Amino acid sequence: MGALAFADRESTCGGCAAATRSRYWWPAARCSSARSRRIHAKAGNRPEGVAVTNPTPTDRYRAARDLLLRQEPFAWPELGERFNWAVDWFDAIARGNERTALWIVEEDGRERRQSFDELARRSDQVAHHLAGLGVRKGDRVLLMLGNQVELWEAMLAVMKLGAVIMPTTTALGPADLADRIERGRARHVVANAADTAKFTGGGCTRIVVGGPVEGWTPFEDAYRIAEPAPLPAVTAPEDPLLVYFTSGTTSRPKLVQHTQVSYPVGHLTTMAWSGLRPGDVHLNISSPGWAKHAWSCFFAPWIAEATIFVHNYTRFDPVRLLAELRRAEVTTFCAPPTVWRMLIQSDLSAGPGTLRELFAAGEPLNPEVIAQIERQWGLTIRDGFGQTETTLLIGNPPGGTVKPGSMGRPLPGVPVVLVDPVSGKPADEGEICLDLAQRPVNLMTGYLDDEERNAAAMAGGYYHTGDVAARDADGYITYIGRTDDVFKASDYKISPFELESVLIEHPAVAEAAVVPAPDPTRLAVPKAYVALAPGWEPTRETALAILRHARENLAPYLRVRRLEFFELPKTISGKIRRVELRTREEQGGELSAEWRDDQFPELRS
Repeated sequence: MGALAFADRESTCGGCAAATRSRYWWPAARCSSARSRRIHAKAGNRPEGVAVTNPTPTDRYRAARDLLLRQEPFAWPELGERFNWAVDWFDAIARGNERTALWIVEEDGRERRQSFDELARRSDQVAHHLAGLGVRKGDRVLLMLGNQVELWEAMLAVMKLGAVIMPTTTALGPADLADRIERGRARHVVANAADTAKFTGGGCTRIVVGGPVEGWTPFEDAYRIAEPAPLPAVTAPEDPLLVYFTSGTTSRPKLVQHTQVSYPVGHLTTMAWSGLRPGDVHLNISSPGWAKHAWSCFFAPWIAEATIFVHNYTRFDPVRLLAELRRAEVTTFCAPPTVWRMLIQSDLSAGPGTLRELFAAGEPLNPEVIAQIERQWGLTIRDGFGQTETTLLIGNPPGGTVKPGSMGRPLPGVPVVLVDPVSGKPADEGEICLDLAQRPVNLMTGYLDDEERNAAAMAGGYYHTGDVAARDADGYITYIGRTDDVFKASDYKISPFELESVLIEHPAVAEAAVVPAPDPTRLAVPKAYVALAPGWEPTRETALAILRHARENLAPYLRVRRLEFFELPKTISGKIRRVELRTREEQGGELSAEWRDDQFPELRS
């Protein structure tokens, strides 16, 4: 069989039907007519056997992407001295392309669609507008917008100018914003009118969406530029592109810097893991301002030439979400474990609609969640692992064997090594690291203005993720926990994730977090903080049922000895802050709501 392309019921190419509104695989080797080649060029495909002389960065990028689409041996592309993803990739696939690039549905039913061509042109308008306001190459631009068209336009525009994007969640208050502007040295701010009062200091150019607001320049003035000239690529691969503030699960947020290639090229791995194809409709549940939003609501789907579908809501409603999934004919769906845990408590009997690929990221996904979706929908949620500092590093690829509880294997081009924390040598269990002797493209340049952290993160010839895992004989990697979450009880090493995975199998448990609780005999014992599922009360009977379930499904040395019903503290990106729970235990605060296993004689019978 020749090279593979995607069949398209709407294609005008009679030779191979490969233009890109795709659902099915078809051989494309027979596509050789001049007319067909023109259609492929317009659609963003290049048939097998068509020679490329003097390949451009776009050609090289496409070739690397297509290797991953075909699941063939992959190497990171060499892009030359100039590369700008918004110009060299997005504009290249977008000009003259009327397919939907972005589709946003609001809670009240209003919706808005933008084609690839519209976004290319509108981002040109915004880029010229920002340049007129003084935005220059290398300037840091703080973007604090929700899931709205202006966010995508602004991200593309800032990239085209060679300026640096500082994505920021709308959940932040004045103190956090002042800290980010100061530490990030932001020179320009783009925000919604409703958020402008949070910016109390001066010194920045201020651009408002949905104004007018005194002292702020309307974003919408960009649309008055009638004939915006396309912008050339002005950036080198090593130039900065993004500065992210990490979500701070254990410490003050760090400033992570990425280049023009570490995310734009690095997310080729994320696309490969997701199974995205040209013409797909992709939904990712994520809030703007966090790295996962850029992963799956910007780079990965548009690398694949897919439609980004967004469903906005103020309060998560699984019934409405499932209805929108089916109505929009979403084909690929990514959600954090919290959303998946809520979905399995809903009625899934109507089936998955047109969904083909399901995946999760952000935190490890418990095996019970995967099993329930498989029983209901016949589809497997594929887990993956990455960080703000990287793109996807480890994952279960589409069509591969998924081992329950495992994150999968290293992605193409990613030199993952497990390093024993004592010996500092490679092992089958240890900290997840990247071998810097084979430094991958998809790794940050470092933490901004923090040499101490950089030295620790890059020590010993490895990039250290701070996460611990184990590898089996087949190379599958199973998550154990953060290096600062794993603890010892009675001299046994305890992985909170392992215990939490058992706890959420009980129907009363919506979410759980396990931390060490001080104990005079064992030094520490596992304690579970539990958020209850709807319909369950925080009673003695519920506590007994959960503790009994844990006792029946865990080895004796892993038993949960204490339990407390509690609203789990989280970062504003939704990750559980176990550090707060550990501190609460260490300080020995008010624990009158705590249940201990020795309070239940029934457990000893």
